[in-house]
Amino acid sequence: MSENSQLNLVLVEPEIPPNTGNIARLCAATRTRLHLIEPLGFRLDDTTLKRAGMDYWRLVQWTCWPDWVAFQKSLPPEAQLWFIESGGPLRYTDATFEFGDYLVFGRETKGLPMAFLENARDHWLRIPMLDPDARSLNLSNCASIVLYEALRQTGFMGLSGPFAGS
Repeated sequence: MSENSQLNLVLVEPEIPPNTGNIARLCAATRTRLHLIEPLGFRLDDTTLKRAGMDYWRLVQWTCWPDWVAFQKSLPPEAQLWFIESGGPLRYTDATFEFGDYLVFGRETKGLPMAFLENARDHWLRIPMLDPDARSLNLSNCASIVLYEALRQTGFMGLSGPFAGS
């Protein structure tokens, strides 16, 4: 499956192994390509990472990039990046997703760098939270919410089996 016929999920400097493992499992189940941007807050052979991803890592198409610049250089010219971070001017449901898009999430403790967001205000998405005292949602939950909206918009194309929608 080529990158233009699937969605891409990008984790910029993830810190918590179980979150990345859960997201790897999500990517395996949805045939979504996973991009990990270093530095990582764990080793890729970390047992916690493997336990959270269970035996799904073998099903994940993934790449680990040494930094954001290397990742950016790899992108096709038509790449559409969506930055998901609190405070965004658009709700994730306001975006129009297409195959080949990149859903970009930041570190669990600091989120995405403000420079990323300020340079892409029309692609800065937020997930609404009803309680203003709640600081944030879990990273793997956020990835699931936005990825499944993107899959819904693209008609769940490429998904098969008893759980794939029709």
